[in-house]
Amino acid sequence: MIVYYSAMRYKDKNKNEAIIQATIQLLNEIGFSEISMSKIAKRAKVSPGTIYVYFENKEDMLRKLFMNVEQKISSSMFQGVHHPMPVRERFELIMSNYIEFILNHKDEFLFYEQFCNSPLVENLYLEDSSMMFQPFYKLIEEGKEQKVLKDYDTMLMLVLIYAPVTELAKQYYRREFEFNNKNVKDLIQSSWDAVKA
Repeated sequence: MIVYYSAMRYKDKNKNEAIIQATIQLLNEIGFSEISMSKIAKRAKVSPGTIYVYFENKEDMLRKLFMNVEQKISSSMFQGVHHPMPVRERFELIMSNYIEFILNHKDEFLFYEQFCNSPLVENLYLEDSSMMFQPFYKLIEEGKEQKVLKDYDTMLMLVLIYAPVTELAKQYYRREFEFNNKNVKDLIQSSWDAVKA
């Protein structure tokens, strides 16, 4: 009896994660224009052909990579957040979780920032990915309805909340700012003050 084995290659979670991490690290080091599948394969210690088991092409890889990182950020931000909690309490927990993610995931944060500020975002960004942050959008709308938050445009509110955090995170990674307990508390308070009614 002859047994035929499928030529299909099976996906390995460890290899997939190695490819993801190698891509993020390289993008942070050399940028989007210099990245190539061969460089990623070398860094991940896999053959270039292995990458195509997980991704159709470079664009597919970048899209999936962005979604992967966005999912990690979203999951971290909303950990422990429950609707019955008051608006301010939820706001402070979300911001605290977000800052903690930034401090513990430098590569992912820098990749995310670079991707969001790249021309590629218009071609590769999937609009439905914003659904991952719906709990925060809803929190802002709820805060406006309760007159706890200013009645500003939601996008304006998000910029007032996030911009100081992301800018200080970059300074932190350049060793120009320290995220100690007092600074974190003051940063969350200043974000709240910027949007409270």
